[in-house]
Amino acid sequence: MRFLREPLDCEQVGVTVLECDPGWTGKPHDHAEDGQEEVYLLLEGDATVEVDGEDVQLSGGDALRIPPESERTIRNGDTESTFVLVGAP
Repeated sequence: MRFLREPLDCEQVGVTVLECDPGWTGKPHDHAEDGQEEVYLLLEGDATVEVDGEDVQLSGGDALRIPPESERTIRNGDTESTFVLVGAP
């Protein structure tokens, strides 16, 4: 994970580049406490994002908005993938 908020001097927006190995799974989490909505942009690869128990299949070029209160988990596919994760209150 490469966190870009500080290098970009962002005041409200968080930007992270996430490079996933084949079969990688992230931690389930939400942002209900901080009110941060997120957009996941999958640049390359194939992955599944589980949002509130529902699987959303993503391929390179797909984007997904996730509300703060929704629990989300990234599950990478069989190849490497790269996400750009953007979040703001």
